[in-house]
Amino acid sequence: MKMTHELLTDMYEFSMANGYYEALPHDRQARFDVFYRRVPDQGSFVISAGLQQVLEEVSQWHFSQDDIDYLRSLHHFSDGFLDYLAKAKNECTITALPEGTPVFPREPIVSVCGPIIEAQLLETLILNLINHQSLIATKARQIVNVANGHSVMEFGARRAQGPDAATYGARAAIIGGCDNTSNVLAGKEFNVPAVGTMAHAWIESFPDELTAFRAWNKIYPDTASLLVDTYDVIHSGIPNAITAFKELKAQGHKPLSIRIDSGDIAQLSIEARKMLDNAGLSEVKITASNALDAQVVKSLLDEGAPLDNFGIGEKLITSSSSPVLSGVYKMSELEVDGKWLPKIKLSNTREKVTLPGNKQVYRLYHKEDHHKAFADVIALADEKLPETIEAINSDPNAVDVNVKLRNFTAQPLMQTMLKPGEKPTTNGDPFAIQHYVKEQLAYLPKTTRRLVNPSFYPVYLTPKLAQLQQKLIDQHR
Repeated sequence: MKMTHELLTDMYEFSMANGYYEALPHDRQARFDVFYRRVPDQGSFVISAGLQQVLEEVSQWHFSQDDIDYLRSLHHFSDGFLDYLAKAKNECTITALPEGTPVFPREPIVSVCGPIIEAQLLETLILNLINHQSLIATKARQIVNVANGHSVMEFGARRAQGPDAATYGARAAIIGGCDNTSNVLAGKEFNVPAVGTMAHAWIESFPDELTAFRAWNKIYPDTASLLVDTYDVIHSGIPNAITAFKELKAQGHKPLSIRIDSGDIAQLSIEARKMLDNAGLSEVKITASNALDAQVVKSLLDEGAPLDNFGIGEKLITSSSSPVLSGVYKMSELEVDGKWLPKIKLSNTREKVTLPGNKQVYRLYHKEDHHKAFADVIALADEKLPETIEAINSDPNAVDVNVKLRNFTAQPLMQTMLKPGEKPTTNGDPFAIQHYVKEQLAYLPKTTRRLVNPSFYPVYLTPKLAQLQQKLIDQHR
């Protein structure tokens, strides 16, 4: 059964939307922001991903008659509200950071502005798409970073939390820097390379390992990659691979690689490299797989393991070390009688106090070097940044709260991505977004990009935004 996603929302969204319909003008406008508070895996930023799917879903947003019939069967909503939904289509405008932008805590990733009923009903779906893909893209970036130029393949479909997570997770992994995926559906849907060799079952299906290798090479002579750890890597797998590869070369073909999926991969790969080189097969690459993550990949390379490729499965597709990006969707403005009123969510925990109003995010670059970013500034959308900003640190736990920012070039990051009645015009190609990610990462300080104890990258508020936030805090006390 192919599911549509209009009902992919929490029940309280429908309850509130029904309440809005009964209690407020139906054209009442509101703005909601998507942002996160904490970076997974003790990192310093998140790679934003999932926007293309958000735009596609929102642009086609409508309720089928079957959806309406189901909602009516719950006996929880008014007939007027259900009639409203039956005719509803997207009336929301979406502004957002370009997909692939490195984004820091408390910065808006997506802003949704439109009729409050519709904007409220989009919350769960948007968070689902942004939280998941951003999490996986960020994890992929970490692994690719430590792989240091070695190829990283996404191998996690069988361990993902369902078909959508496997497929959109593969897309996010490409955005984060992976070269390809084992997921054929992702390959088809997003036009990315789908790769794979064999499982141990292939070897076990033949009388012996060498016969299995020869059969594989006969079928795939120009893409021959052999799994060598079914029985014994050093005493069986590598010797048999050498024999099969030499026969393949004698026929005019070029062997591709071996894969090691178990055991002490560092030591096995060192010994395998020696054996392959001694046999005149220095062109054969070595791929490692088996529950790898950034820490294991770094450890293998630090030990001098002569590995060429990494197949990363469950630790990437589930982001197992930090499996949740707790992005939130909070109202920042409400239109009343034609006037926009800023809104705020308060808490006894300062870091949970939201930023009110319609906002823009600026990335600041040194004036003398436009390729070096040194800070971000969150401002109200209608502000014009002065040459010198008396900025306020956005981190509620910061010690140095106030700072003067000068000698900078400011790049606005939030862009209008979708208007009512339009179709998305953004480029959702994962490799194009991956290129953008690499470009944007190069602008950030090296110390911010490192995986262990990354340096703090400052995000500031303009005085106008900080004063508005404090004004609302004081009003509600």
